[in-house]
Amino acid sequence: MAPIVRIENLTKSYATGFQALKGVSLDIEEGEILALLGPNGAGKTTMISIVCGIVTPTSGRVTVAGHDVIRDFRKTREIIGLVPQELTLEAFETVFNTVSFSRGLHGKRPDPALIEKILRDLSLWDKKDTMLRFLSGGMRRRVLIAKALSYEPKILFLDEPTAGVDVSLRKEMWQLVERLRATGVTVILTTHYIEEAEEIADRIGVIDKGEILLVEDKAALMRKLGRKRLTVELAEPVEAVPAALSHYNLSLGDDGHTLVYDYDTAGERTGITGLLAALAAAGLRMKDVATEQSSLEDIFVELVGGAK
Repeated sequence: MAPIVRIENLTKSYATGFQALKGVSLDIEEGEILALLGPNGAGKTTMISIVCGIVTPTSGRVTVAGHDVIRDFRKTREIIGLVPQELTLEAFETVFNTVSFSRGLHGKRPDPALIEKILRDLSLWDKKDTMLRFLSGGMRRRVLIAKALSYEPKILFLDEPTAGVDVSLRKEMWQLVERLRATGVTVILTTHYIEEAEEIADRIGVIDKGEILLVEDKAALMRKLGRKRLTVELAEPVEAVPAALSHYNLSLGDDGHTLVYDYDTAGERTGITGLLAALAAAGLRMKDVATEQSSLEDIFVELVGGAK
């Protein structure tokens, strides 16, 4: 099956000479949740804006459900929902009216029952008659999501959807995204919250300086690039790592009570068995042993840091 969104060799340069995108190619599969991670200025919003028909690319091609986003703009815009970063809303309109208007703007027949369901799902129903200027930033962001959902898009782009909202609301939005995926909606989100990508994404894309560094299944990425750390707590402190253990590249804790060993989870052999035997042979008594897996944040920092 062809991807629902296909991005091919996409570039975007501005009159200033700044190149926001440098030959980006990306396939997005129908029904998946794809998280795009990248620092400020990486090109995330530019890429989304091109797919949604807001920005014109310098070169390259984007198709949505087989339709070219430039040539078949009306067809592609009908099936794409966008929740932008900016909280741009009509201050003196009510919640219900602004969401209903968004549905009509996209050529959909009035459906008050659907609007009510969307507002209830986003915990906005009790605010339906409230003017937008009286809402908090978090509430207004939920209204932006409601506006995008009002015309029942097949593809939903969420550009920093939980920026500025509290943790509880963030988790509510994660649950909403899962429900949308269950109905067949393809969700692409950009985020600065690593735990957000780790929690809900099927695949992770990392973009930096206008280039895609990788796009990988989340579980495969963790296996491929994740590392584990073994921390050995010693019964008695040591002043230095014994010479017999030098080839294990151990690091010694400040107090001399711990030895730290990093190893690759994808390696054929971790070397742990040999290390533990070597510790005993060196006369070091272990008090405790613990392991920890590198997080998606560790992987992200390593990728972006390595690209600089």
